[in-house]
Amino acid sequence: MARKLPPVDVVLVGFGWTAAILAQELTDEGLEVLALERGAWRDTPTDFPPTLAPDELRWYWRKEMFANNSRNTLTFRNNRGQVALPMRRWGSFLPGEGVGGAGVHWNGQTWRFLPSDFVAASHNTERYGPLPAGMTVQDYGVTYDELEPHFDRFDKLCGIGGKAGNIRGKIQAGGNPFEGQRSSEYPNPPMHMTFSQHQFERATRELGLSPFPGPSANMSQPYTNPLGCQLGPCSYCGFCEKYGCGNYSKASPQTTILPVLMTKPNFKLKTHNEVLRVKLDKSGRRATGVIHVDTQGNEYEQPADLVILCAYQLWNTHLMMLSGIGEIYNPATGEGLVGKNYCYQVMSSADVFYEDKYTNEFAGAGALGMCVDDFNGDNFDHAGLGFIGGGYIANWTTNARPIETHPTPEGTPNWGSAWKKAVKENFLKSTSVGAHGASMAYANNYLDLDPTYTDAYGRPLMRMTYDFTPNDLKMSAFLTERAKEIAERMGGREIKLNSRDGPYDTMPYQTTHNTGGTIMGSNPSNSVVNRYLQSWDVPNLFVMGAGVFPQNAGYNPTGTVAALTYWAADAIRTQYLRSPGPLVQA
Repeated sequence: MARKLPPVDVVLVGFGWTAAILAQELTDEGLEVLALERGAWRDTPTDFPPTLAPDELRWYWRKEMFANNSRNTLTFRNNRGQVALPMRRWGSFLPGEGVGGAGVHWNGQTWRFLPSDFVAASHNTERYGPLPAGMTVQDYGVTYDELEPHFDRFDKLCGIGGKAGNIRGKIQAGGNPFEGQRSSEYPNPPMHMTFSQHQFERATRELGLSPFPGPSANMSQPYTNPLGCQLGPCSYCGFCEKYGCGNYSKASPQTTILPVLMTKPNFKLKTHNEVLRVKLDKSGRRATGVIHVDTQGNEYEQPADLVILCAYQLWNTHLMMLSGIGEIYNPATGEGLVGKNYCYQVMSSADVFYEDKYTNEFAGAGALGMCVDDFNGDNFDHAGLGFIGGGYIANWTTNARPIETHPTPEGTPNWGSAWKKAVKENFLKSTSVGAHGASMAYANNYLDLDPTYTDAYGRPLMRMTYDFTPNDLKMSAFLTERAKEIAERMGGREIKLNSRDGPYDTMPYQTTHNTGGTIMGSNPSNSVVNRYLQSWDVPNLFVMGAGVFPQNAGYNPTGTVAALTYWAADAIRTQYLRSPGPLVQA
């Protein structure tokens, strides 16, 4: 029997970027907010001092910052004809755990989705005709222009460094000419570029493309954000992705919000408490709170007027299924929506090797790079290409970490003295041009509950059914050719092409950019949540994160996740609290 606790106004499930933003916003509104995080407390001086943060063995290879998949994982298969098996070790993606979530170990590459990304179905249908059979792409139900003020807030919260390409409709030299219009310039200048970025910039300009510095949450200079939190300049140590930053140089919940939030009397945080399910009343139309369990196995009922799911995309979807909120998607019948439109991303690259030029990739940062957006979204004519969508192409110097990074030319053995010799000769003289592709939703890529395997609490694991689609592979082949053309012009001795071919494999790392499962849309027949991320079925339940994306764009998702969170927070503050109930009539 769960012990019933005193009620709160708001309970947040998980405590990463979205929960930190919402807690700050809703406590400002005077609400009593409680966050429940299943992982541990983490802060910069205790957990990520400079003497500890660059521990590649501990953080990446032993996975100490990521979700504990000996207690809760998911099962995977490429298609419905296979038997799904549990993922015993994270590989392709790395869900975070603990305070800050994946916002602690991200690279800091902070993008705004293109205006056309938010209307992917209507825009592409209007321009190119009917979507391919089986493609389930749809519009978000919110536009870029509506989200722009919230993108701007996140840019300023994090001190994003970059160069605007479009300010109030006027194209700016040196920025991204394809981006949606901004209300202001980036709060910080771009990062200091290295040899590799200069080569990439020269090569892309020669090809008639429009290079610009990647938008970075790694500080290019000292910065104080609107909450008064101070961040220091990046030291270019390169331990960003998969690591916490010990220099206060990477924007994270710990460095941008928590120093203010944790002092508020109307905010409380409980760590090492996992939410098992959302508790509903007898009608099933109202959440009364959540049931959670501590590390000793004690169960608690936490009553709340408002429940907001802020866990990672996979776990938000799983929790909706376990709580019986909405109908789980069935691809055989097309019925149900929870778990539908699971998407990922499609990556490829071309490595460049120099004979007598030093790239020194060990000196880098998570978002140190030059990019081109000429082949992203619908920035180019897709007529006759056989696919929709695209991706950005970039040269990032994110760090050549010694255990993880062994650049070798084509034909090098995978082990032995010849391999060692090639690593030694090329470690300081190589770089890479990467293509970061979108993922269009298809009916046969989805999430549901596994019929066999359970977690540490006896709950069914979530099952992922996913494979690259014909659209993915055609798009990736096109982007890879463009990356190859750039790489060949960068002046190296030789290049090595790393194409993306099917089937999808869960082991090699790609990105932690899982999306879909709790998709947003215009009505209850096509979405789990409405345009304000409010559940159609349970109006006092909101769902945050990339799970609400109906498909994935050719960008890193964090900036758009944050903008949608601010958008939802504004709707809660200005609409829901004044008149609790559905914000959009079904």
